[in-house]
Amino acid sequence: MKILLLGKKGQVGWELQRSLAPLGEIIALSRTPTEDGLKGDLTDLDSLRATIRLLRPDVIVNAAAYNAVDKAESNCDQAILVNSEAGRVLAEEALALNALLVHYSTDYVFSGQGVVPWREDDEAIPVNKYGLSKLKGERAIVATGCRYLIFRTSWVYSTWGNNFAKTMLRLAKERETLSVIFDQVGAPTGSDLIADVTAHAIVKTQHDSRLCGVYHLVAGGEVSWHGYASHVIEYARDSGESLTVKAVEPIESAAYSTPARRPLNSRLNTEKLRKNFSLHLPDWQIGVNRMLMEVFNK
Repeated sequence: MKILLLGKKGQVGWELQRSLAPLGEIIALSRTPTEDGLKGDLTDLDSLRATIRLLRPDVIVNAAAYNAVDKAESNCDQAILVNSEAGRVLAEEALALNALLVHYSTDYVFSGQGVVPWREDDEAIPVNKYGLSKLKGERAIVATGCRYLIFRTSWVYSTWGNNFAKTMLRLAKERETLSVIFDQVGAPTGSDLIADVTAHAIVKTQHDSRLCGVYHLVAGGEVSWHGYASHVIEYARDSGESLTVKAVEPIESAAYSTPARRPLNSRLNTEKLRKNFSLHLPDWQIGVNRMLMEVFNK
């Protein structure tokens, strides 16, 4: 099996290089050209087509995206180019090769209202322009008729690079009081979990194309950003970390203004994924604790 991986330098792309390795030959690309002149630049659609036609992969995994949520409000054309138009090109080329396309999306395609976890067939009403660009990408892929797996996820983190937990740890060593949003709820989801589930799903889908479709992929359980921060700080203290913070105060989203609206309800129902692929998704605390342990032991 030949796998073309785009976005190898991102959080999910980094883990995918590990999880996909046992499945076959991986050609991992980013916007920076390789020594052979190959690149995976989703802003250059002609080059993207040419690369796929040259490599003729059996599976295309697109872990690249325009994910600057606030900048998308003023740079919507660029977000749509990368998140939608490039997705359409990938899907068209996958169809021509009868290749499987794996693509990642977001809970931001929903309105973010209510408290019930979103199901795959719930009405999509994007909460901001980033969400709109991702929804357009989903629909462009589906419209081509190619074989696809679209994984909607949320609150993604990894040990590699910056993340919310690391930011909270840094601030907890600098300040006595932290103010963290309490009315947004979701499930912190590790990029390693996303990558492992992706590899498992690819194997299953290559043997049974009826498994193609849109799936929700997040860790088990739910928590607010405030609860997430409190968990991180408690775990750090229990691990012997020296912290200055004395209080973590809850604040409403309205008190923290950003150019793009954030959904209050980022819960995603994963029943379809778990049933179709016979999976158990561990609670979010397990992945976060593992990540923190790695951070503390570096």
